[in-house]
Amino acid sequence: MPASNPDFRFTLRVYWEDTDAGGVVFYANYLKFFERARTEWLRSLGHEQEKLRAAKGVMFVVTDTTVRYLLPARLDDLLDVTVQIEHAGRARMSIRQQAWRRDGPESQTLLAEGTIRIGCIDAGTFRPQRIPTAVANAVRPGAFAD
Repeated sequence: MPASNPDFRFTLRVYWEDTDAGGVVFYANYLKFFERARTEWLRSLGHEQEKLRAAKGVMFVVTDTTVRYLLPARLDDLLDVTVQIEHAGRARMSIRQQAWRRDGPESQTLLAEGTIRIGCIDAGTFRPQRIPTAVANAVRPGAFAD
């Protein structure tokens, strides 16, 4: 089971499109799984990315990733992908993510883990932008103020 309490958990199934010829999840697809989990995490906090772009003129972009692969996921595996904030600044966040395979009702195996650094940018200029206060407060309640 996960070592610490994540801020969010997203469940997905491994499909053919996620695997290579051997039925093993292609390594780059873990980044897609992590992206889906972060998107659903923000949505669960009441912040959809397209609405942020349209209403506030900001977008989140990945600026750096590190991923460690421990064991393979395979076709039809059920995965839990976690999101946990490591650091949240005024314009950047560092997010720890893990992919766990469900082995049984009370058993999971860690397959991959990484740190994703996210920057907030102006959607028009692509220059760094302060994370909107409502988003920042949802991510880390009480940590930010205008």
